[in-house]
Formats: sequence, structure tokens, C-alpha cells
Amino acid sequence: MAFALRKRGPSTFERAADGSMTLIEHVRELRNRLFRASLGIVVGFGLGIWLAGPVLHLLQQPYCDLPKARLANGECNFVQLGPADLFLLQLKVALWVGLIAAAPIWLYQLWAFIAPGLHRHERRYAYVFTGLAAPLFAAGAVLAYFVTSKGLEFLLNVSGGGDITTTLDITRYISFITNLILLFGVAFEFPLLVLMLNFVGIASAKRLLSWWRVAIFVFFAFSAVVTPTPDPFGMTALALCLSALYFAAVGVAFINDKRRGRGKEVYAGISDDEVSPLEFDNDPVVAGQRVDASAPIGVPEPVAPPAPIERRYDDMT
Repeated sequence: MAFALRKRGPSTFERAADGSMTLIEHVRELRNRLFRASLGIVVGFGLGIWLAGPVLHLLQQPYCDLPKARLANGECNFVQLGPADLFLLQLKVALWVGLIAAAPIWLYQLWAFIAPGLHRHERRYAYVFTGLAAPLFAAGAVLAYFVTSKGLEFLLNVSGGGDITTTLDITRYISFITNLILLFGVAFEFPLLVLMLNFVGIASAKRLLSWWRVAIFVFFAFSAVVTPTPDPFGMTALALCLSALYFAAVGVAFINDKRRGRGKEVYAGISDDEVSPLEFDNDPVVAGQRVDASAPIGVPEPVAPPAPIERRYDDMT
């Protein structure tokens, strides 16, 4: 019995990489990628509904761990201002958990769509930056969780009285702490922007280092705006972490410049208004042969051929 083997054609990824896909095929590819990413998010949302209770309990801990947040019976209570606030809040938390849990799926679909249009070195840089983005965001989230507990303790000590009971709205409290986590996580991605400026050749490591005063001022101003409490603890913690990450990024930029040989170009030591030295050597000029005035007109005197002149590429005569 004979079997006919059919040759496998190029995959969608290969066709997109070599530019043989039409516009309609690109649109269909985008539709398929979005559909698969949406399926992953739906599965993650189902997992988030199951984990919404423990996540809510974890987010309540910075407030409930404070002594002044507990009632006389030792319990920590929140209030809801609407009958459906807690239910909607659980759905919101489940969606966030689903997005985080399904991140490998929808990030892969996004990467599979845009990767064929990138060069090999651009893909390598994308792998590095993506690998650094996740731990940096996680570090910012942990710092935000720590700053929230210290900031709430300061606020309760300042505003709390002897016979005043503080009870927070659960919806506003969770929105407050999640927004703070998001702001701190995004702020910790700033070193990646610094490295990107250096890797694409826009700013050298020496130029980045010369901006350190401006960078530290911007970090402290940003920290003073985004931290929710007026105490200097949270602002200083965030600003110092951002400053340390900035100098670490500048150190990596110096290593990258040294590896690429930047700063050793031919005209690196010449300013913009300075003329570079040129080796200019004119050929010697010799006198021509004398003309005999007594020679008959119309009969040219034989002239010896001139000696060959060595020409240079910079000869201007």
C-alpha cells in the first residue's frame, strides 16, 4: 500500500515573517489571536472568582493589622454603602486576578502577532525587557503594600481620638490600595525606559549620568504626589528605590557602551565647531618649456611629452 506524503506549507508565523501575508490575512490573524487571548482571560476570570475571597482578605490586612482598626471585640470591620458594592468589588478583584493568571496566554498571543515584524536583535531585546518588567512591577507592588500599612498607621494616629471609631468603606479602601500598587509598579518600570534610550543609541551612559540631579528631583517630586500620606516615610522609600534603580540602569548602560565601543569614534574628541586635521600635500609645480619666437609660424616646434604627475585623491590643483 502506497502512501502519498503531502509537503507541509509555511506556517502563519513564517508567512508573516517573510511578508507574504495579505492585509485580510493579517486581520484574520489578529482576530484569531484576540479570540485565544479572550479565552485565556475567561479561564483566568473563573480562577479569579475562586481566589477573590483570599485576595480581598490579603488586601485588607494592612488596615486590619493596626491596633486602632480593631473594635472592642478584636474584629476588623468594613462597611458597604450600597447593597451590591461587595458583589461588584469581588467581580472586579476576580477580573484583576484573571488578567494576572492568564498573562502568559494573552502576552504570548500578543507577542506571536508582533514578533514576525521585528528583527532578530529586536526580538532579543524584547525578551530581556519583558523578563525584567515582571519582577520590577512585583517589587513595586510589594513596596506599595508596605508603604500602605505605614501610611495608614500614621493617618490613624494623627486623626484618631480616644472615643472615635474609624470604619472604612470597603470599595473605596480596595480602590485606594490597588491604585497605589499600580502606580508603584509602573514607576518601577522607569529604569527600563532609561535602558531603552541607551540601547537604541539616543542617550549615552555619560549623558544619563550627567542627568542624575534632575532625575533625583523628579523622583522625589513624583513620590510626593503619588504617596497617599503626608508623612515623609513613604515618599522617601519610593524616591530612594527609584534613585537606586536609576543608577543601576546607568551602570548597565556603561557596560553596554563599553561593549559596543561607543566614545572611541574617530571624531569623538572634536567639538562641533572644530575643524578636523587633514593631511594636505600639493604636488610641486615646474616651469614649462621656453617658446622660440624665431620659429616659423604654422610649424609647431616639437614638444617633449611632460613627465607623469602622481595624483593624490586630495589633489585640488
